[in-house]
Amino acid sequence: MRGNTIDKQILSIALALVALLTVPILINPKKGTAFLNTVLNTITINFGPLYLWACLGIFGFLLWIAFGKYGKVKLGSGKPEFSTFSWLALIFTAGIGSGIMYWGIIEWAYYYSSPPYGLDPLSVEAASFASTYGMFHWGFSAWAIYCVPSIPIAYAVYIKKHTSFRLSTACRGIIGDRADGLVGKIIDICFMFGLIGGIGTSLALGTPLLAEGIHHLFGVEKTLTLNLGIVVSLMVFFSICLYFGLKKGLKLLSDWNLYLYMAIAVFIFIFGPTAFIVASFSESVGVLFQNFFRMSLYTDPVGKSGFSESWTLFYWGWWFSYAPFTGMFAARISKGRTIKSLIVGQLVGGTLGCWLAFAIFGNTSMFFEMTGLVPVLDILQNEGAPAAILASLNALPLGGIVLVLYLLVAAIFLATTVNSAAYTLSDVASQNLQADEEPARWYRVFWGILLTSISIVLMYGDGLEALQTLSIITALPLVFIMLLMIASFVKWIRIDYDTIIREQENAVTDSSHSEEEQVPVEKKRKRSDKASILSKTRFEN
Repeated sequence: MRGNTIDKQILSIALALVALLTVPILINPKKGTAFLNTVLNTITINFGPLYLWACLGIFGFLLWIAFGKYGKVKLGSGKPEFSTFSWLALIFTAGIGSGIMYWGIIEWAYYYSSPPYGLDPLSVEAASFASTYGMFHWGFSAWAIYCVPSIPIAYAVYIKKHTSFRLSTACRGIIGDRADGLVGKIIDICFMFGLIGGIGTSLALGTPLLAEGIHHLFGVEKTLTLNLGIVVSLMVFFSICLYFGLKKGLKLLSDWNLYLYMAIAVFIFIFGPTAFIVASFSESVGVLFQNFFRMSLYTDPVGKSGFSESWTLFYWGWWFSYAPFTGMFAARISKGRTIKSLIVGQLVGGTLGCWLAFAIFGNTSMFFEMTGLVPVLDILQNEGAPAAILASLNALPLGGIVLVLYLLVAAIFLATTVNSAAYTLSDVASQNLQADEEPARWYRVFWGILLTSISIVLMYGDGLEALQTLSIITALPLVFIMLLMIASFVKWIRIDYDTIIREQENAVTDSSHSEEEQVPVEKKRKRSDKASILSKTRFEN
């Protein structure tokens, strides 16, 4: 059972917090949700600009690190454990989840009907920003928040030779040995608490979409029982994957999920409104780069439209809730890569993967609305977002097949997200693990079951809305923790840089000498073989 690897103190505190979260909401969902909304409003009013400036600052910090002298530092020895495709697939599917399948196709409709900057709803200008804002919320800024924890965590493990992937370990450069005490425990528990809120948001979005699909395909009534059945089925599925571990379970699942995702996108691009997709995407890229700083710092203090609070702050809070988890997961699978490749891979690879959804799925749905083929806005208002998503997919050539594949990818995305989260939580709540050792199998499965059990409890208590709100609230302390991690990393690398570069150069030199020594041996062997052949030929003649 490998009970000696379980950190019982962190586990017990985490379980107590889970109970503290779920029980009150389950007992009185209305009062619990109202209280959390009050806290949320206080945070967005007083700390909203902090989220915006932190995100923009993190993005600038990553560019400075990647394209400066520190970018060439290699995180650990040897070659990368995974191919670039599998590495990007694992990071993308872990960090994005089914949210991209939900928002990628329908988010534009909210911006089109309720645009920012005082624009007229349903206007040409509103349409231009509608197809752009989704790319902004899921683009470079989002992936900068995701990326930044992976660097100090990977540095702590592969350069400083600490054995733990915890946030507290990455903060050790500033807090020192307090990382092993109460301060370190608080940091790690804040992360676990935030991740539970983030996973709840993903389940809250993904489950209704899958339920709508099953209702559409098989006529099953949309009830709480159906939602619970979906969650339990997913739980069984990813528990099996968790049992097989990182390389056999999660890697294969992530690879095939990305293949299907790209195949659907290519099909819609070819057989959908190709010209509109290309034109709209091109304009959106121009609008984004022209307005990037305005969109990054938009607060509307005079107009008080609430756009930033409803969308940008919600997304930044969601990303901050997920960021330590994605950082730990990315660090775990990035041994052998340079800091520059780690940053560029996540910023560029993750952004392009998300843009694919908004460019193809979102613009196709917008085209159907503009041309009157599908009344997307009417369906959204009267029947909800899942129904509008399925109506757009059904209008495509071979729409029934596309719809089934789309739902399959959404389900796998959701499963891989919970998979990766359970893997990371089991890692954080473990101790005495060796560098390449995975948490115990039963422990990984336990965390997967626990995460979905929380969502089931909250479904019974109608508390998923409260959990979505909680993901933004729990992100606040994580902002300060991530800034602490950045300071710790900068302090470390400034001290270690010269030594690291010297060791890397020596390793390259030793490797080249080893290869040169092999050449004469090979030449001698070839000469000997050639002499034997000539001697044999003369004897036979």
